Amino acid sequence: MSVRDLYYGDTLFYFFQDDYFQSLIHLDAAISLGRVANHQAEAELLKGALYLSLGQHVEAGRIFQSLLNNNVDESVSDRAWFYLAKIWYQRGYWSESEHALRSIRAENIGDMEAERQSLLAQVLMQQERYEEASSLLQRLELKKKDSSWLAYAQYNLGVALMRQGKTDSAVLILNKLGTILSDSEELLALRDKANLAVGLVWIKSGRIDEAEQALQRVRLNGPFSSKALLGLGWAQSIAGKYNEALVPLEELRQRSLLDSAVQESYLAIPSAYAHLGAEKEASDFYKTAIDSFQLEIKNVDESIESIRNGTFLKAVLEGAHSDQSGWGWQLSTVPDAPESRYLYDLMASNSFKEALRNYQDLQLMRRNLLNWTQSVEAFQDMVDARKLAFDQRTEKVNKYIDGVDLAAIEEKTIDLETRVNAIARVEDVVSLGTTDEQSAWRRVNQLDTVLNSADSGDAAVMEMKNKVNLLRGVLYWNMSSSFKARLWAEQKQVRELTVATKEARRRHTLLDRAMEQVPQRTERYSERVEEMAPRLQAMLARCKESDEAQRNLLERLAIAQLEEQKLRLSQYALQAQFALASIYDHAAVTDGELSAQPEGAGQ
Repeated sequence: MSVRDLYYGDTLFYFFQDDYFQSLIHLDAAISLGRVANHQAEAELLKGALYLSLGQHVEAGRIFQSLLNNNVDESVSDRAWFYLAKIWYQRGYWSESEHALRSIRAENIGDMEAERQSLLAQVLMQQERYEEASSLLQRLELKKKDSSWLAYAQYNLGVALMRQGKTDSAVLILNKLGTILSDSEELLALRDKANLAVGLVWIKSGRIDEAEQALQRVRLNGPFSSKALLGLGWAQSIAGKYNEALVPLEELRQRSLLDSAVQESYLAIPSAYAHLGAEKEASDFYKTAIDSFQLEIKNVDESIESIRNGTFLKAVLEGAHSDQSGWGWQLSTVPDAPESRYLYDLMASNSFKEALRNYQDLQLMRRNLLNWTQSVEAFQDMVDARKLAFDQRTEKVNKYIDGVDLAAIEEKTIDLETRVNAIARVEDVVSLGTTDEQSAWRRVNQLDTVLNSADSGDAAVMEMKNKVNLLRGVLYWNMSSSFKARLWAEQKQVRELTVATKEARRRHTLLDRAMEQVPQRTERYSERVEEMAPRLQAMLARCKESDEAQRNLLERLAIAQLEEQKLRLSQYALQAQFALASIYDHAAVTDGELSAQPEGAGQ
């Protein structure tokens, strides 16, 4: 698309830098001032998308709906339908989202077609229309385009079918996804996730061999490897293969205790040793587990206190791009803080990322409001300078205007034009000659008078008359041949003078109008500047309240995650203590039985 409006290009400059807030400000101003006449529909579409990126779903929906009500190009209306479908989906209006998605013509959205079909499948699944979703995904698969969207849709369909109790159909889809070949890290992670889901289903169903096959397809260095190792260990333990189970569990135990799967391995390993009869090794592992869990509980308590003190969010945003906002913003680095080690799962969750993005947007808006507040004084100075400059120039302009009689100039111009037009109709050109020519004519007329009074029979007189007649002819010829050229030049100068006079009158009128309107406009600017300060203060107050509420929400989410972690660690520690006590009881009973046996009874 070529950019035909300068101000629309200015908006795109910020948009392609992911600075959506500044882009929206410039775009809104350009639309309000009518500066995007060549991109009106595209500008409204972009405006709606920017509002959507900033979480303003209601305003974005209003813009998209207004575009659909207007007579716009099909490509614009279809993209509006697409964004509107996303809004309805995010808000849980499944039928409205489906209607919007089905209103789109595939050829008008290009690369977004695969995403549209995937989203439509999601909408159908949300309405428990799984057969339609499956059929749609099969058609999407046949096109062999955008395999990433297809893979995500297949996984979601498999999980949905599994939740509906249709295990065989779900496993068939997930197994197919679990064997795809790809170089994409994203698709490889999704493949691991599918294999993990299949393995856990088979464990619950008691089909241990199939579960082992699925879990062993999970990469050892992937994001789901810990859960896969734990699942494999439990599957082999259920099958009574405790020696084999210790292999994945020992590998898992070498990893960070922050992982819930690793924490559970601290219980699974001594349990396997206990089943193998190695009670000493089991008790040692249980003791280590109890000490580790209690230490982690202490660390969690310290992290909760740190979050309540407000240091966590500060550390989070220090590692982020603080000048970005909207859907392009995300947490690029995990903060170097003690509590961060417990919150990886939380910071990767959609709820926390959305809440953090909203908090980041509020921070950016607050900084902009503060900058605008500081700029109010500068705006007032600009208005004052404008008033002073006008007053200074008014005196000079009035002095200049008073020294020019424009009406007299216009009257003289009209008179000159009338005279030239009259000259153009004169046939006797003698009186129109130059000064030298007119002098020559007078001399010729004088000579002619003298010769007429002389003796006409004199040969000398006759010769002189012939010369005078010849001179008269030459003069007449010269004046006749240059008349048109001189007349055209005079008419041209008169026309130019008329145009200049009219332009002077036009500028005089504009000047009078400006002298009247400029003070009024300046006064309106001054009123707007005066109104701006309290409005900015009110918005700052609202922004501060929202900022506080959003920060409390983030802290509650983080603390809830840590409390859940603490509860899980406490339960694991309690289980380890009971298991250790059970081993001690068993050992005490065994020792008692041995001591109670008669001498030689055991031989």
